[in-house]
Amino acid sequence: MTFLFSPTSLDTDAFAREGGHLGGTAPVTSFNRLMDELREHGDALGVDWASLPPVQWSARGEQRIPMGGEPQSWLFLEVTATVPQSCQRCLNRLDEKLIVDYWFRFVADEATADAQDDEMEEDLLVTSRQFDMLSLVEDELLMALPMVPLHDVCPVPVKMTVQDPDFVEASEAKVNPFATLAKLKSEG
Repeated sequence: MTFLFSPTSLDTDAFAREGGHLGGTAPVTSFNRLMDELREHGDALGVDWASLPPVQWSARGEQRIPMGGEPQSWLFLEVTATVPQSCQRCLNRLDEKLIVDYWFRFVADEATADAQDDEMEEDLLVTSRQFDMLSLVEDELLMALPMVPLHDVCPVPVKMTVQDPDFVEASEAKVNPFATLAKLKSEG
């Protein structure tokens, strides 16, 4: 029997049991929460949102039976996207390539996920008959965004000081008031 799986209402156990595969592309602009993060800097940088390459994603389900245990549903997710960022060094546009490739294990409920989360290396998700794969894709893209986006090598020379040339001379020319006070005390 062949199952047709929907990325917006996925039965995670059936997907894993059948070794299901899903994939697709979607414009960056179709991910609202991601766009909330990107839009302010992107608009300031003059980004043409329609010209960005689409987000590409694929997912595959797998069922594993640990030694002496019950079958477990697993999901492997791969996502690639290129999103505009503002380099924090030169303040110019940086097209950041985001790459996601994670395994997730499904558990029965939130309580189980909370109890096992600290002990497990894999990420845990709650089993669902209406799982939204595209929300997971968006979650992972949000988490893949760099905290401080930087070019490896900035395309323009970056001014590494905030002082103007006269600043050092001006500070050297000032007389320290405590030095003047000490001089007065020694003379007096």
